[in-house]
Amino acid sequence: MTVPRQSIRSSRSLSPASSALPGASTRAVHAGSSRHKPHHALTTPIFQTATFTFADTADLLAFVEGRYSDGEERREEYGRYGNPTIAAVERKLAALDGGDNAVLYASGMAAITSVLLASLPTGAHIIMTDDCYRRTRQFCQTYLQRLGIATTVVPMGDYAGMEAAIQAGRTRYLISETPTNPFLRVADLSRIAEIGQRYGVRTIIDSTFATPVNLRPLEWGIDLVIHSATKYLAGHNDLLAGVVIGRGGILQALREARGILGSVVDPQNAFLLERGLKTLALRVRQQNATAHTVAQYLERHPKIRRVWYPGLPSHPDHEIAAAQMSGFGGVVTFEIDGTLQDTSRFIDAMRIPYIAPSLGGVESLIEQPAIISYYDQSPEERAALGIADSLVRLAIGIEDAEDILEDLEQALQVV
Repeated sequence: MTVPRQSIRSSRSLSPASSALPGASTRAVHAGSSRHKPHHALTTPIFQTATFTFADTADLLAFVEGRYSDGEERREEYGRYGNPTIAAVERKLAALDGGDNAVLYASGMAAITSVLLASLPTGAHIIMTDDCYRRTRQFCQTYLQRLGIATTVVPMGDYAGMEAAIQAGRTRYLISETPTNPFLRVADLSRIAEIGQRYGVRTIIDSTFATPVNLRPLEWGIDLVIHSATKYLAGHNDLLAGVVIGRGGILQALREARGILGSVVDPQNAFLLERGLKTLALRVRQQNATAHTVAQYLERHPKIRRVWYPGLPSHPDHEIAAAQMSGFGGVVTFEIDGTLQDTSRFIDAMRIPYIAPSLGGVESLIEQPAIISYYDQSPEERAALGIADSLVRLAIGIEDAEDILEDLEQALQVV
C-alpha cells in the first residue's frame, strides 16, 4: 500500500507551486538549508561557539521580546539553547520525516530519556512492547521506576494486550520500535495510532532501523518519532546523535527542556550529521537491496536454522512490513545451525564485516548478541528473551552484494 505524499515546505522552498513532497534524496540534500549562507558558503558553516553576543541593549531587548525583521531567522543566545548549525540539521530532519519540527540530542538514548523525563509526572504509566531496544527498556523499568513512573511491557504484536494495559488517567505513552532489534519485528502503526487516539495517549515510535527513506511513522498517525541518528542518518560510524520529530507544540516544550537537561549535540557533530544525511537515500536503498539478497541466500543455506528479515514471506510481520514500508532495511538476523563456539568461529571467519555493535554505517558490522549484548546474562535468561547462543546480527554496509555473499559462503564452511 502506498501512502499519498504530503506537502511540506522547507526554508529553501523547493517547489513553491507544487503540493507534492519532494523525493527523499532531494529533501536529504536541500531541505532545511538556507539558500543564502554566511560568506556565500554552499554547506552549512560550523558555528563553533558556546555563546552569542548582542550589539547593544536594544538588540538584547529585541531578542528577549521576540522581535525580528521580516525574513530574519531567530538568533541564538547560548549554545545549550540553540545553535545555527544544529537548527539547520533539525529542519532537514523534520522535512525528511514529514514533521513540523525536530529536536536534536547528543545521542539516541538522550533523545528518548529526555522526552520521558521532560513530560512524565510522578505516578504516570507507560506501555512499551517487549522487543524495544534493551537500554530503553532498562531506563523505563529501572530509572523511571525510581521516580514513581510505572512501565507495562506487552508482547510485540499484541494490540489487544496493549489496549487492555491502558490505565485511565494515568497512561501517558505507548512506545514501540519498528523494525525491532534484533528480530526485526514490525509494528502495525495504524493500530497503535488508533489505540492512542481513542484513549488520548501519545504514541512514540523508535524508527532507527527503518529510516525516513523506508518509513515515516507520522504519516500513519504516530505522535513522535525517535531516531538514533548515530546509525543510518549519519551513516559513517563517526558520531553520536539522536533526534525527536513530531508535529504540534510538544516539540517546543522538548526544546525548552533540552536547555535544562543539557543533552545538546555539539555543532561539529551536527555538521557531520548533515553531511551524512545528504547521501541517506542512496545508502539506504543499496543497503535494502543487498540485505534482501543476503536474507534470501541465507534462508536457502543448509547451515542456517532460521532467518529474520521483514522482506521474507517467512517473517511473522511480512504483510505489515510490505504494507507500510518502501524498503525492508539493511539488517539481517539469523541463527547458525551450531553451538555458541561454532557461531563464534563463523563470525571470526568473516572477512568483510567488522565485529562491532551498531549498524547503519557504510561498513558492514557483525555481532553475536549472546556475547556482545547479553553476555552479562545466563544462558537461561538469554533463552527466555529468545537470544540463542547461535544468533547472529549482520548490519549491511554499502559493499557490493556479490562480495558479501562470497564472504558468507566461505565463512559458513567452518561451521
